[in-house]
Amino acid sequence: MLQVDPPYSPKEILPTMYDLKSEDRSEPGLPDEFHDFQPQLLRETFRPVTYPMDEVFVGSDLNLYYDSLHPLWYKRPDWFGVVGNTRLYEGRELRLSYVIWQEVVSPFVVVELLSPGTEKEDFGQTVRTVDEPPTKWQVYEQILRVPYYIMPPTPCPCPSHWWQVIDV
Repeated sequence: MLQVDPPYSPKEILPTMYDLKSEDRSEPGLPDEFHDFQPQLLRETFRPVTYPMDEVFVGSDLNLYYDSLHPLWYKRPDWFGVVGNTRLYEGRELRLSYVIWQEVVSPFVVVELLSPGTEKEDFGQTVRTVDEPPTKWQVYEQILRVPYYIMPPTPCPCPSHWWQVIDV
């Protein structure tokens, strides 16, 4: 393989949000009224005091592409907040997806609203082979190192959980 000098950055050679799928209605966990209302409430109340609001992005039910080695792999959090990034992609348009190798900034907080169809995936309790994408838990904790991963109580009989990633 021919090496370009200087080598291209991932932003130049990997797919952009325009090239990647932005929705798939056949996926489990489609929104109910709770899944529709809760992200709106989070969007209205997420106000990090150390960042101006023009450096805060929130996404809900938006594909989050996380692996430049597997550019078609994504997770679709119910809601996530990013600090240190603007609301508009490249300062001029709404995002179709959030693509880590384009954005560079990982989410600060991810919220998954539990539902019976997605609970095992949300908790990282599904078994995967090496050829399959990792679980949400693995992506948020080990790959993106999201500081806060929250699963609040929902109308289903599921307890509330939250985790903070701590370096040891």
